[in-house]
Amino acid sequence: MEASFRPAYLNLLESGALEERIRQANALLSPCRLCPRKCLAERLVGKAGVCHTGALARVDGWCAHPGEEPVLSGRRGSGTIFFCGCNLRCVYCQNFEISQGAAGREMSAAELAAGMLDLQERGCHNINLVSPTHVVPQILEALLIAARAGLRLPLVYNTGGYDALETLRLLDGVVDIYLPDMKYADAKTAERYSQVKNYPAHNRAAVLEMHRQVGDLQLNAEGLAVRGLLVRHLVLPNHLAGIRQIARFLAEEVSPNTALNLMGQYRPEFHAGEHFPLNRPPTAAEFQAAQQAAGQAGLTLPAGWN
Repeated sequence: MEASFRPAYLNLLESGALEERIRQANALLSPCRLCPRKCLAERLVGKAGVCHTGALARVDGWCAHPGEEPVLSGRRGSGTIFFCGCNLRCVYCQNFEISQGAAGREMSAAELAAGMLDLQERGCHNINLVSPTHVVPQILEALLIAARAGLRLPLVYNTGGYDALETLRLLDGVVDIYLPDMKYADAKTAERYSQVKNYPAHNRAAVLEMHRQVGDLQLNAEGLAVRGLLVRHLVLPNHLAGIRQIARFLAEEVSPNTALNLMGQYRPEFHAGEHFPLNRPPTAAEFQAAQQAAGQAGLTLPAGWN
């Protein structure tokens, strides 16, 4: 990483504003309004929300992940922290034991900060927060401890894309790289397969806010991401996800330079076998059609990312 890189959160740390962000985030935690579900669970007193999470974050583990996008994993891996629970209920989730099961254990802010510093010690290129939407206050508390102790890596917010603007605005100047999914273009499809209302509207508003904060993806001299927006879209069978509409939105309303990872690794997992046509992978022709749709919208797809 270039010596000139400076993570965004250091400015807030030095000004004292990071502590105020924590206070504001905790105010959204009880009753919980962190995500568009607004389930109103009193999480600060230990009541679990729809995400199956209470006052403390549950963590399945962390590792130097070699399998993320090359601009994140680089040579030494992306420092990935896997949070348990999720505000989505995807019937095809490949990590359902973590997202919808009882995996992991509760961790204090100090323990989570130690994990961040451990990943930095291992030489990871960034701290990659997987499924962070429902634990933003806990992440901010851990970040304050870790940054005071010397954390200097870019922060990646790796989300399913069902995020609330009020919560995202608390991350302005905190997150360096936003890594959202854009799962669906159609609200009824999202409700059927992920059990959330108005996913496209919330998702698009969130992606616009993310881009406002960090702009297009920026790489350093080593080809590693240090700032910006990187969107993921999982191609589903039978064109269920709606890449044509999503690609047009990105090119026309976000930026024609938006970095998009079009992912072709869908396979039937969890309850997918009960939902035709999710009971099969997309065909080669369906994936090729998705690539063509992105290209026709004006987006350039990086080679070798999926």
